[in-house]
Amino acid sequence: MPLALYALTAGAFGIGVTEFVIMGLLLEVSADLGVSISAAGLLISGYALGVVIGAPLLGAIAGKWSKKTLLMSLMVVFTIGNLACALAPDYWTLMAARVLTAFAHASFFGVGSVVATSLVAPNKKASAIAVMFTGLTVANILGVPFGTWLGQAYGWRSTFFAVTLIGIVALAVIVALVPKDKAATGDQEEASQGVAAVLGRRAVLLGLLTTVLSWVGVFAGFTYVAPILTEITGFSEAAVSPILLVFGGGLVVGNLLGGWLADRHLLPTVIGSLLALSAVLLAMTAAIHQPVLAVIAIGLFGAAAFATVAPLQMWVLQKAEGAGQGLASSFNIAAFNLGNAIGAWLGGAVIDHGPGLGAVTFVAGLVPLAALAVAIFAIRLDRRNAEAAALACPAE
Repeated sequence: MPLALYALTAGAFGIGVTEFVIMGLLLEVSADLGVSISAAGLLISGYALGVVIGAPLLGAIAGKWSKKTLLMSLMVVFTIGNLACALAPDYWTLMAARVLTAFAHASFFGVGSVVATSLVAPNKKASAIAVMFTGLTVANILGVPFGTWLGQAYGWRSTFFAVTLIGIVALAVIVALVPKDKAATGDQEEASQGVAAVLGRRAVLLGLLTTVLSWVGVFAGFTYVAPILTEITGFSEAAVSPILLVFGGGLVVGNLLGGWLADRHLLPTVIGSLLALSAVLLAMTAAIHQPVLAVIAIGLFGAAAFATVAPLQMWVLQKAEGAGQGLASSFNIAAFNLGNAIGAWLGGAVIDHGPGLGAVTFVAGLVPLAALAVAIFAIRLDRRNAEAAALACPAE
């Protein structure tokens, strides 16, 4: 794989740390700022909604700037946002800073996915996306456990100061390794104004809905992993970081496996990954009551969750085609994070107004089945449309 691809991986690493590390610090943040655990969990939802808002706002300029300039600018926003998080004096300031940081997320991964696929042969496109997203998985193996330990030992603010430094390093790597490209010409700008029409395509919208639903399930379970492990399984707070390391290992395996399979059989991989995600989450409902099984389930959960990423991203890129790929890609990243926001809320609702913490993974496991139904409907619709087109234009 070309070095430029690993520069994108470095940026993804920084973004992954700031997105996920808050989950290991919910208890510290809630205690320091005087809010409930479920309110602290909404900091995850706020970040995810920032990604959703940032996708259309920054997507509007994506066709007018060079891709390298855009990627560098997004890392600057990311770095400033994390510094603001570290300095936030209260809950709502922290929430605003999280939203600001999140603005960079969708466009970075959206534009980065297009750049990644342009750097490799056609039969390696999904794997290239998976390599870029490896930054997220390595963030969970190294960055999140270390950030959780750092926040528990020296206060949660120290974690965000550390992430600010990561942002600076990631920016430097992107400047050094990502090749220069030309900004859009006048004609390209004119064409880019119609790129939003891609979101009017039913096939793209169904792909985005599949992504949203799949990650509602992921984050309904993952947001409350720390309280589940301490309050139900019986682990100490100090044990949470090593267990998150197991989760991160699962992310790496699932991410690379999902990309490899998607390059060979895209649609079966989309369906199979959603089935695996649902099965693992449902099994966790029983596993979390026994320490050894809980740790195994956490690793399988990580693998199943990220096995969906490259296939779903590649599926939407394939449906968008041409000039609309960049915007559709960014919106699919936003769809992942809209699922994150809804999932964090859903898990909190199950805790506060439903059967409680022990039922979170069961409820989470039902949601990917809805995603699977949407995906199957979309696949059948595509086949019917292809058959209708073939009948309308028979070969001569």
